[in-house]
Amino acid sequence: MNTAPDVPGSARDRDAAGRARNSRPRDGLGRPLPHGLPGVPTTPEDLVLPPDEALREAERLLAAGRPFHAHEVLEGAWKACDDDTRELWKGLAQLAVGITHLRRGNEVGAVRLLTRAADRIEPYAESSPHRIPVAALTAWARALIARIGSGPVPEELLAPRLIS
Repeated sequence: MNTAPDVPGSARDRDAAGRARNSRPRDGLGRPLPHGLPGVPTTPEDLVLPPDEALREAERLLAAGRPFHAHEVLEGAWKACDDDTRELWKGLAQLAVGITHLRRGNEVGAVRLLTRAADRIEPYAESSPHRIPVAALTAWARALIARIGSGPVPEELLAPRLIS
């Protein structure tokens, strides 16, 4: 991994093509840790799985309390998507980011991302591509939004099912 100046006085990790990368270790919620500290295994930034595998892996990561990493898996599927489900994948990635914000204590960010996600995936409710329970996920996101700010959210509500 190369480091090249991104702004004066700082260095930013870059890959061989010059794209920004972050080689710092991360905690379980994806927050960068100082170099030299142990972190948790991360999802490779260039990971692209077939849709069914991406959904299974993202669901496993959500159940393990690692929504940031689930987001990375779903983002890979979204960026690789070349059909009319692109917005669905983007919305699924936003669901995971919303959970990440909530786990990090950022309720405002959680509400914003979960709202965007629910709005983005809702149009797919009739077709439910890849056996994704879109109507149930939309209802889950809206119920979670309504609950935010009313006290701690139970762990079991932070791991939605992505496959029916």
